[in-house]
Amino acid sequence: MAHLLGAEALRLEFPTRVVFDSVTLGVQEGDRIGVVGRNGDGKSTLMRLLAGRMEPDAGRVTRRRGVRLGMLDQADTLDPALTVAEAVVGDAAHHEWAGDARTRDVLAGLVSDIAWDAEISTLSGGQRRRVALAALLVGDWDVVFLDEPTNHLDVEGIAWLAGHLRTRWAADAGALVVVTHDRWFLDEVCTATWEVHDRLVEPFEGGYAAYILQRVERDRMAAATEQRRQNLARKELAWLRRGAPARTSKPKFRIDAANQLIEDVPEIRDKVSLQSLAVSRLGKDVVDLIDVSVSFPVAAPASAAPAGRRSEASGDQRTILRDVEWRIAPGERTGILGVNGAGKSTLLGLIAGTVAPTSGKVKRGVTVKVATLTQRLDELDDVLDEPVRTVIAGLRTSYTLGSGSKAQELTPGQLLERLGFSSAQLSTPVKDLSGGQKRRLQLLLILLDEPNVLILDEPTNDLDTDMLAAIEDLLDSWPGTLLVVSHDRYLIERVTDQQFAILDTRLRHLPGGVEQYLQLRASITPDASAVTNAASATVRASGGSEPSSSGVANGSSPALSGADRRNAEKEVASIDRRLAKLQSDIQSAHDRIAEHDQSDYVGLGGLTDSLRELEGQVADLELRWLELSEQLEG
Repeated sequence: MAHLLGAEALRLEFPTRVVFDSVTLGVQEGDRIGVVGRNGDGKSTLMRLLAGRMEPDAGRVTRRRGVRLGMLDQADTLDPALTVAEAVVGDAAHHEWAGDARTRDVLAGLVSDIAWDAEISTLSGGQRRRVALAALLVGDWDVVFLDEPTNHLDVEGIAWLAGHLRTRWAADAGALVVVTHDRWFLDEVCTATWEVHDRLVEPFEGGYAAYILQRVERDRMAAATEQRRQNLARKELAWLRRGAPARTSKPKFRIDAANQLIEDVPEIRDKVSLQSLAVSRLGKDVVDLIDVSVSFPVAAPASAAPAGRRSEASGDQRTILRDVEWRIAPGERTGILGVNGAGKSTLLGLIAGTVAPTSGKVKRGVTVKVATLTQRLDELDDVLDEPVRTVIAGLRTSYTLGSGSKAQELTPGQLLERLGFSSAQLSTPVKDLSGGQKRRLQLLLILLDEPNVLILDEPTNDLDTDMLAAIEDLLDSWPGTLLVVSHDRYLIERVTDQQFAILDTRLRHLPGGVEQYLQLRASITPDASAVTNAASATVRASGGSEPSSSGVANGSSPALSGADRRNAEKEVASIDRRLAKLQSDIQSAHDRIAEHDQSDYVGLGGLTDSLRELEGQVADLELRWLELSEQLEG
């Protein structure tokens, strides 16, 4: 593979710390590289150095002659005075961009619902992000740098972007370097991973899953080595402690060697392990939404609403949710999907009690205590000028982590350390914390209030992959009712047991999970030809088929009757039994993988293939179950 660019002995130092020290790496044609690491370790800085946006204090970045570099920044760099058309295709004539297949695909995938002549200043943050991404992707680049490209994209948009990047170049052409905390996206797109940590950049083969496997093996080997060192240190300490007379009779070099071992042994500290932080118990009733509809006054002309995402309006009212029937059970773990503006936050507001229904009824259990992790960091508004230590000092003095024999009494400060705060950061004013640190402090304040219904509205914002794993470890053991709205597919599939989607103002259960949601959305999404037909004014959706009132895409199966119905009911019952058996087999397969020697890659590969086969059988059965259920409901 031909060399595109490289870095030699890079060093970069800020006034308070050294970011990189003697970093050497390269980017070849065909590379698809994901960059991961803790917040603040230098992922975005590394990308700016490679792209030529920053100069290192020492070392150099070299690029092959003629290499074209394109970069998407985290910051919003669009000129607010431009129109969408000017920002994306510049002054190119209509026939020039409309005749290019890549441009049509990008416009259809990212900006088909945004008015082509709308000014950038009138767009929402998510729309501006999609316009900036479209403006980059319509260009012809040898190397594309993407800094958090999935920010403000919904599940559907992230899936489109992954597909576009997989097919943008031939397998041995072009290069991609992407910083993102979206682990599903990393696995879909990347063939290599760079981990930025401790002033260096460590390369790994494969996407996120392969990186985690290699990192676990690296840590396991390091832990084994460290255990041997500590055992030797304890042995030497025991030898030294056999009384002063005995000690003085030993050779001095033995004492010196033991003291050196003692000085070099690092402090032992457990990994982030958050479990069962809610102790309040729920009764039989949690929250019931009974025939609930929500409408709001129309704040803008209908033409300004995104095409394909408008709800019907009656007079001056716009319907956000219609005829929602949902009885939430104790301990239920649910993910909510939907495009931006579909009504996810409105649905959460109904459950939390901050939104009143226009019609229908919301019934809450007597013992229900709801807490919401919002996107706005509201819980920190009153403590921005206070140090973190002062904020947590006003909380309870101890907190029980875990239950039964494993229960531990920890202070809020100790819990905060488990969420990644160092002792030095406890003296930092809240306003000076990074976005990820504020997010973690916000979560801690909510959890210490011990709710039994936890609502998470985009909980992954500003968190790096390691801290996301820690938060997921907490959510995995959450004992109450959990509701999650997130565009992070990995998180949704990891911590929730079922998914619902808001489609055409109605709440739809998704037995097939995120994949079923994407299929339903694809059935109502316009194809790329709609973009070319919008030359005169606006790039809009071309009017794909609307889902039926039950949320089923067009072409649903006809209703059954008589013997056919009885046969279908029998098959559904059979599928239920087979799914239960397969779920048990999948759990056993996970256990076998966990217990297997992690250095035996061949054996792990065979076990993983068996697991994927079982999961494939589950997916096929769920689709068949869905088809039969639609026929029986009809």
